[in-house]
Amino acid sequence: MAADGGGVDLGGRRSSRPAFRWRSGVRAGIHVLCLIPLAVLMAAGIAGDLGANPIEAVIRSLGDWALRLLVVALAVTPARRLTGWAGLASYRRMIGLWAFAYAALHFAAYVVLDQFFDWAAIGREIVKHKFITAGMLAFALLLPLAATSTSAMIRRLGGRRWQRLHRLVYVAGPLAAIHYIWMVKADALQPMVYFVLILGLLCYRGVVKSRAGGWMRK
Repeated sequence: MAADGGGVDLGGRRSSRPAFRWRSGVRAGIHVLCLIPLAVLMAAGIAGDLGANPIEAVIRSLGDWALRLLVVALAVTPARRLTGWAGLASYRRMIGLWAFAYAALHFAAYVVLDQFFDWAAIGREIVKHKFITAGMLAFALLLPLAATSTSAMIRRLGGRRWQRLHRLVYVAGPLAAIHYIWMVKADALQPMVYFVLILGLLCYRGVVKSRAGGWMRK
């Protein structure tokens, strides 16, 4: 009996190892894919291929990728339900944190490269330009979401409080897209696509949660 039990245990371990390796491989692949845009941007900067206004190119590129990754993170829930692949949910937080990383770099590039840490000038810009106001609000709302995205913080806050806090994405996401729409003014097709996608994905998440028994559930 002991020998049989040991065989089952070893077999279970053997069967779990490929799945663990596969999940680890997927995670590593996501990290690499999320790093590629930053690497390409850095290479373009070193080569002097950022155009006539390299600072604007850096800020715009980082902001674009923040929005793209936010859309991907929000798309995980519908993709999981449509495919039946429950394991997709484990990658959502990682992609969301990458979206925040690009948003933080977007903010840092604006503060450092464009404004040279002139906080008084930044304050005037926030008051004067509504697209900067929207962007700053979106980033401020994303900060607590990123700060509480660890398993330890989820346990510390408790499921219900964590869920309530993370509803801020329903405001931050559309605000980020509005920031882009107001910034470009004329050619607003691409930011409008982001806005529609973010709004649609958030509406889908809201409907799923309400049907599942309320906003307290994932």
